[in-house]
Amino acid sequence: MTTRASNAMKLVILPGDGIGPEITAATVAVLEAASDRFGLGLALDHDLAGHASLARHGTTVRPALLEKVREADGLVLGPMATFEYPEAAQGGINPSMFFRKQLDLYANIRPARTYPGVAHPAVAPFDLVVVRENTEGFYADRNMESGGSEMLVTPDVCVSLRRITRGCCARIARAAFRLAATRRGRVHAVHKANVLKIGDGMFLEECRRAAADFPTVTLDEYIVDAMAAHLVRAPQKFDVIVTTNMFGDILSDLTAELSGSIGLGGSINSGARHAMAQAAHGSAPDIAGQDRANPFSLILSAAQLLDWHAARLGSGAFAQAARAIEQAVEAAVTGGQATADVGGRLGTAATGQAVAALVGGRRDAG
Repeated sequence: MTTRASNAMKLVILPGDGIGPEITAATVAVLEAASDRFGLGLALDHDLAGHASLARHGTTVRPALLEKVREADGLVLGPMATFEYPEAAQGGINPSMFFRKQLDLYANIRPARTYPGVAHPAVAPFDLVVVRENTEGFYADRNMESGGSEMLVTPDVCVSLRRITRGCCARIARAAFRLAATRRGRVHAVHKANVLKIGDGMFLEECRRAAADFPTVTLDEYIVDAMAAHLVRAPQKFDVIVTTNMFGDILSDLTAELSGSIGLGGSINSGARHAMAQAAHGSAPDIAGQDRANPFSLILSAAQLLDWHAARLGSGAFAQAARAIEQAVEAAVTGGQATADVGGRLGTAATGQAVAALVGGRRDAG
């Protein structure tokens, strides 16, 4: 019997640039299948950002779009070709940065795992999650109220500022511990406190404080360069890795590639009231329009978005739908119903339809 969700969910869908429209269409097919099967009542509001918006509205992100996203329950953002945009003053706003900052999406959650039958460079199968602080750190576009935090002192001297705050450290640490409590009960705090003594020292203090409130979760601490070596040597040892912005950006790409492909890892950017599903990879303009792009990263990101909404509502239906999508992706990948980059034989659209069919037809999923 179909489970009915207690509340519908409104999602804004922004296909983006390059391969974005193709992988977004595949993701929408999967979301619609999940909505039909689990009675989610998903309402999908399609709009524009990126090059399509720049051509039509003179800006990659218009103010009315932000208000629409604020009123929705979530956002699915396709890859954006930000390297091709004009300066912000000419309308070239980075949509990912814009929504992360405007919606205070402080937690970037990036799972990485191996799949049976899919070739990967890791020494052993693994299943871990990188929890990355998303609103401060060395990233010049999110450190200051106005402007950036890189300054050209002379033509040959640049100074880059890093902002670290206790409040941001505390909330990302607690997000990691909450997640670990639902998994294998281990948090690995990654830092460079031997050099960045004050900022990373503050981060570690907040991880230790969070640990005191989660007695069933074990806290380990690793210097970032050592963690990179450990991940190559024994990724199966790790459960939930929590770290500051730049370290998390680097380590999450490393773990994705160790799994076999960056296209196999989902990514959600979440805050207290808003969340954004976003593929872990870029817009890949070299294969755009060729029906070759791997849609799994955005599909898995959409599953994370449903799971985030489930936690907010306490809704079993949304949680079941998220699990069904994850299981369908695993079945598709291991069964060869995938794109060629992960050993499959299908195009982008057919891969999306295969996952949608599994989500809609496997009554035992979830």
